[in-house]
Amino acid sequence: MPPNSATSFKVGCAIDFETSGYQPWLSCALGLTKIEDYHLTDSYYTLLKPASNRVFFTNVHGLTWRDLKDAPTLEQVWPDICNFLTGVDFFLAHNAPFDRKVYYASLDFFHLEAVKLPFLCTLKGARSALKGLPSKSLDSVCQHFNIDLIHHHAGSDAKACAEIYLRLHDLGITDAQMRLRDI
Repeated sequence: MPPNSATSFKVGCAIDFETSGYQPWLSCALGLTKIEDYHLTDSYYTLLKPASNRVFFTNVHGLTWRDLKDAPTLEQVWPDICNFLTGVDFFLAHNAPFDRKVYYASLDFFHLEAVKLPFLCTLKGARSALKGLPSKSLDSVCQHFNIDLIHHHAGSDAKACAEIYLRLHDLGITDAQMRLRDI
């Protein structure tokens, strides 16, 4: 199904991070889902070994140090991620300011050069399109659109965000309406 005429659809990549601590560079899981030609085409998921063995958010994402201690670091998987991002024109995330902050802080921590792309926010789009929905949280929007979700699993969250993006386009929400200001 092609996007509506009010959009300038390109290749996008939904991105979702989970973190182990309060500092944004403590990423511990990453999910990516690529959208091409109005279809979900590929996905990437990895646990990431954070810079600290203290995991504060097990109650959120279920991950413990035991799960993460043997995972690769972001630095180790960065070449694979860059390869995955080849041809991508923009990132999208639900609550994109959070994921953008984690993305840049995590790359900065490892002294890695970021793939600099604009960020679109499906939370911003949901706020425009779904005014009657009491909560615009990822799980609420997924329930509204009947999208499967394992909440706070980075791979599932990224895939759900990509599907929300497509549903918002069907409702007439444009990339421009979801775009964050560049930093």
